[in-house]
Amino acid sequence: MSSLATLGKVIEIATRRRDEALAAHAALQRDLAAAQAQMDQLRSYADESLARWSQRGQQGVDAALLMHHRQFMAKLDHAIEFQTAVLREKQTRLDDAHARVITAERELAGLSKYVERQQHALAQRENRLDQKRNDEMALNLHRLAQAQASTAGWTP
Repeated sequence: MSSLATLGKVIEIATRRRDEALAAHAALQRDLAAAQAQMDQLRSYADESLARWSQRGQQGVDAALLMHHRQFMAKLDHAIEFQTAVLREKQTRLDDAHARVITAERELAGLSKYVERQQHALAQRENRLDQKRNDEMALNLHRLAQAQASTAGWTP
């Protein structure tokens, strides 16, 4: 297998790694969006609960109901804190995946540039070899023509 064919395989592998990194990044973006949607729902529910409680509180409430509401809001606050931690963790994973995509893109670009340079160098070598062959053929034809010209004037 030639070195360019080997490099082609290396580029194929690098492309596959980049594509896998992009797919993982996209999946993590979807996960983060879903987690953010859950957070938005929790916050919306908490805001609605506070608004309902505010309306109800104007009418007066007993101590048991107040205690129940405080317990409920504490659980809701805990769920929001938990979801905040989930969002941070998912964002960290997404940032790591983004770094892997950038690394894979750089690797692929570097390999592609290297292959391009190798192909260009090979083409230059082939062009020089072709030029050398053409020069040698022209020189041989010239020598042959000179030899024929000198022998044409020679009669034994």
